[in-house]
Amino acid sequence: MHNVIGRFAPSPSGPLHFGSLVAALGSYFHARSQNGQWLVRIEDLDPPREMPGADTIILNALEAYGLHWDQQVLYQSQRLEDYQAQIDAWLERGEAYYCQCTRKQIKQSGGFYLGTCRTLGLPEKECSVRINVDSIIDHFNDLRHGKISIPAPLAKEDFIIKRRDGLFAYNLAVVLDDIYQGVTQVVRGADLIEPTGRQIHLYSVLGQRVPDYLHLPLAMLPTGGKLSKQNHAPAISTSDVVPTLCSAMQFLGFSLPKDVQQSSTDEIVAWGVSQWRISQLPDEIEVITPFSIGSS
Repeated sequence: MHNVIGRFAPSPSGPLHFGSLVAALGSYFHARSQNGQWLVRIEDLDPPREMPGADTIILNALEAYGLHWDQQVLYQSQRLEDYQAQIDAWLERGEAYYCQCTRKQIKQSGGFYLGTCRTLGLPEKECSVRINVDSIIDHFNDLRHGKISIPAPLAKEDFIIKRRDGLFAYNLAVVLDDIYQGVTQVVRGADLIEPTGRQIHLYSVLGQRVPDYLHLPLAMLPTGGKLSKQNHAPAISTSDVVPTLCSAMQFLGFSLPKDVQQSSTDEIVAWGVSQWRISQLPDEIEVITPFSIGSS
């Protein structure tokens, strides 16, 4: 039990919103309920999309909501040499290759990459890097939802591990970082189900144990889109946190007694850790709008 390690890994593109708080709470409760560690990692791989000072705003918000992490916060920008070293090793062994195909070309060929550049031996200039996908991952097990299938075209696709613009791909960085930090369970929003098969493929190539996956329901806008920084979701309050904290916990399936709702932030979080059950999560992966939750 003491070897359980969970994590929350936000990107510093803006402050925490309700949806990201749900993900943080779910990962925190799941790790702490097993007497495990909970880590925070800042995924600052895409500078053009980052907001100056967002990392500090995020960390302050987590502390305001009683979510205290173990170990030092890891920044992906500190790990760039490690990502490149792994890519270089795969390129040298012929397990990855340079690709010159554009998004427009892939879209014209049906929307999925067909391995066009795999055997061309292209030079690095103006190319992305793709990894060979010879062993297909067509499903994985989710702790709440059981077997989740991955569509065949997606499962077969040689995917990008380094972008044409020189930035490292999310799938590569997140796997190498989780291995580096010893993460044993990945608890996150359902919007990240799609890349899970690709990440499992990287674990397999690297000969590493695959973590347990738990995908949480998504907080949705009334219009149907998910709450996200791209959709300008409002930042959560860090001054009057209890109402938002209780709403987010209700969204995760908790039924909070009135005396708990009137407790301090740390007491509410501690109660959540003691009461956390995967079975309490809603059956549906996507849950519509959180705005009516906790409004009574």
